[in-house]
Amino acid sequence: MTTNSFEARDQLDVSGDLYEIYRLDRLAGSSRLPYSLKVLLENLLRNEDGHLVTRAQIEALRDWDPAAELNPEIQYTPARVLMQDFTGVPCVVDLVAMRDAMTALGGDPTKINPQIPAELVIDHSVIADAFGSPESFGINSELEFDRNKERYQLLRWGQRSFDDFSVVPPDTGICHQVNLEYLSRVVFTRERNGATQAYPDTLVGTDSHTPMVNGLGVLGWGVGGIEAEAAMLGQPMSMLIPQVIGIRLSGELREGTTATDLVLTVAELLRSIGVVGKFVEFFGPGVANVPLATRATIGNMSPEYGSTATMFPIDAETLDYLRLTGRTDEQIALVEAYAREQGLWHRPDHVPDFSRIVDLDLSTVEPSIAGPSRPQDRIPLGDAPRTVLGLLNRDRDDSGSGTTGVDNASASSFPASDPIALGSGDGDDAPPRRVSDAQLTANEQLGWPSDPAEVVIGDRKAIVDHGDVVIAAITSCTNTSNPAVMLGAALLAKKAVERGLRTRPWVKTTLAPGSRVVTDYFARSGLTEYLDELGFNLVGYGCTTCIGNSGPLIAQVSKAVGDNDLNVSAVLSGNRNFEGRIHPEVTMNFLASPPLVIAYALAGSLHTDLLFEPLGTNDDGEDVYLRDIWPTGEEIKQAVDANVEAQMFTDGYSDVYAGDDNWRGMTISDSAVYDWDDESTYIRRPPYFDDMAHEPAPVRDITGARVLAKLGDSVTTDHISPAGAIKLDSPAGRYLTEKGVDRKDFNSYGSRRGNHEVMIRGTFANIRLRNQLVPGVEGGFTAHWPDGEQTTIYDAAEAYQREGVPLIVIAGKDYGSGSSRDWAAKGTRLLGVRAVIAESFERIHRSNLIGMGVLPLQFPEGDSAESLNLDGDETYSITGIATADGLADEVTVTVEKDGRSREFTAVVRIDTPAEAAYYLHDGILPYVLRTLLAAE
Repeated sequence: MTTNSFEARDQLDVSGDLYEIYRLDRLAGSSRLPYSLKVLLENLLRNEDGHLVTRAQIEALRDWDPAAELNPEIQYTPARVLMQDFTGVPCVVDLVAMRDAMTALGGDPTKINPQIPAELVIDHSVIADAFGSPESFGINSELEFDRNKERYQLLRWGQRSFDDFSVVPPDTGICHQVNLEYLSRVVFTRERNGATQAYPDTLVGTDSHTPMVNGLGVLGWGVGGIEAEAAMLGQPMSMLIPQVIGIRLSGELREGTTATDLVLTVAELLRSIGVVGKFVEFFGPGVANVPLATRATIGNMSPEYGSTATMFPIDAETLDYLRLTGRTDEQIALVEAYAREQGLWHRPDHVPDFSRIVDLDLSTVEPSIAGPSRPQDRIPLGDAPRTVLGLLNRDRDDSGSGTTGVDNASASSFPASDPIALGSGDGDDAPPRRVSDAQLTANEQLGWPSDPAEVVIGDRKAIVDHGDVVIAAITSCTNTSNPAVMLGAALLAKKAVERGLRTRPWVKTTLAPGSRVVTDYFARSGLTEYLDELGFNLVGYGCTTCIGNSGPLIAQVSKAVGDNDLNVSAVLSGNRNFEGRIHPEVTMNFLASPPLVIAYALAGSLHTDLLFEPLGTNDDGEDVYLRDIWPTGEEIKQAVDANVEAQMFTDGYSDVYAGDDNWRGMTISDSAVYDWDDESTYIRRPPYFDDMAHEPAPVRDITGARVLAKLGDSVTTDHISPAGAIKLDSPAGRYLTEKGVDRKDFNSYGSRRGNHEVMIRGTFANIRLRNQLVPGVEGGFTAHWPDGEQTTIYDAAEAYQREGVPLIVIAGKDYGSGSSRDWAAKGTRLLGVRAVIAESFERIHRSNLIGMGVLPLQFPEGDSAESLNLDGDETYSITGIATADGLADEVTVTVEKDGRSREFTAVVRIDTPAEAAYYLHDGILPYVLRTLLAAE
């Protein structure tokens, strides 16, 4: 029951329709708050009940101190939950298992049911096996359904059995683009206590790129699946009121720069100033010069610079986008009226109170790419060849860090040389390959052959060398939602074909748009044929390359890379390029705009200076440069204006939940509990609730623990729980083989997240992981103590479990950065890890660890495993975790080796009372289940 302490409840009349709203202006001083905090303030006003949401929380938010490092805790209730299938399947599996547990404990299984709308989009399962032909899409679609039928049956069952649970079938689009173009309301409406309430659309998503919708003025961010499940079950989310960084925009982008260039600039800027766990908001006169799709691109990349959310306010551009994407006139009128009434409408001259203001002049943005393994490592396009040569010339990093990283400043200082021709690259009449003297020098210094590998692909001779581009993918929600960069790429393709260029034969070229609207406007503009001509045929509507679903390299290229130990590259229009993520045979991965993806496919190498060297030579012997085929801003605008219209979105989403014949033809049970198939290798009942009691056991100290992995800085959730291919000789591969699964049917780790047996074996199994307990070794390996024998991490964990030995993980800075991957925490827990001691944590993974009952501990400021001389072969005891009042702020870690012991203090990173409650219950899901049982 709402308390309404501030008499904020009122009515809003929009063209005769009355809505119940909670007025922000009833709180004096609320106008000074940034946009995002106003949204949170309304959330508290509307959900105040005197128990979970209190008057004190509302006052704390009203009186927010922008400069405070630590602000009070509030309870936030999102309007809805968004999921994609890789993270959504385990969510549904957990909810199904909770129904079983509820039954076993004597409760009503139907109490396990979404209390707020939950929307899942199947977008992560399509793999680019087939490419470069008109049949590619159909082939990949059939393969996807054949591989994932068991998973899809579970989701269809969930759609039928759970209330307020919607599933967008495969081959429709990427969740963030579907969210932007269709699902988002901007202003949400819902019947409550006999009234139609209107309030800001808010959400949490089980994909870290959920903030893409921030560009539409919708507050949302990524959470782990276990947090999302609790939100679906009606639990408010505990959070500390964040600091808010204001980015004041001025100017406008120069001719020749794209939304991608802007977002890579923003990622570099914000990562450099430190915004992890903070909100970011854009304001000022330059906001009007940023199209909505570009705003969404910036929001999409929030995880890459660490912010929780990256907001743009509601303004005329927001309304124009809603019209463009086919929203109703009534909804648009409500959005405008509500935003103006509540002070959420952007005023260019208004400067809210911010924790810090940073100025960005849009005219300073330049063409860029980012890589080779971190999105924030921006490289000016003209510096790319020297940067790549510098990277190739660096010794392999054997320090044991989770990722090599890159110092672009030093890498870019590699000396440039005039290009030379190495002779024929694509056949006797094909344009020559151009490689600099510097590359040859780098090859010689590293002991690599100066002569590249010769291959024959079809009827074309080719050579493949270090730094060559072997994957060029227009993929991912980041850019494929943006008509300007997509039509810009298509126009570039047209000009390239007309000038006689073709892509290099060693490059795998793929096009995976974020929604069917993209292919509609390609077709309408007459540009599809040019993309097809260059090999950028449609491969599917999904994330594909950006999440590691790249499919195999061209066979001859794969063999050349393996036989010659070539360090080759991928260029993609995505948001993630972490080590081992894109493809196991590709070492360097670079993010770029869709037009630049095509340009690199034409050039075939990162060594080509796209600003000054030709992309290739046509049949007439003419050199063709990027500047010759780059479309102008006016050409792109005309293409967008002429070919993108509201009816496309209205028609495209008119039957969005129906699916194809495969989807509709599945046989689904009507039972309230799921009928588990013991033979399934995709869907298994998880062990989280086995032997669960009505009351939690007391928290115990950790004694005699061993180190399972000792890791360096920037270890991502991809390192901890990879989403890509399953190796035949890995523990997960052996498990599937023993179950009778053929290698061709292994699929990916991401697709098998409904089977904990696969996922435990895949935890810490990234092929690029470097565990300092086994120096010089890459992959999921460790040493088993006390003998120090090298083995897989899974086999070591199994041995420790038999021996009754608890485990810990030691890590450096930014542990768990990257995707909001709950299996990175689930797998850690199921391996027997009780605590992780790191120099710092990324927000989502720290929360996920707590949600699985794993203790996150932080070295005191200035301390690290190195400064404390921790080798990882010691035994560890962690004492003083529990206190009479709950949990301690600090614990004592005792390290023993060779009969000697020493101690250090570690900070307990359980930051809120709600997180403490989850840990005391051994995880968030047992906490929620016990709460629901108690309410019966």
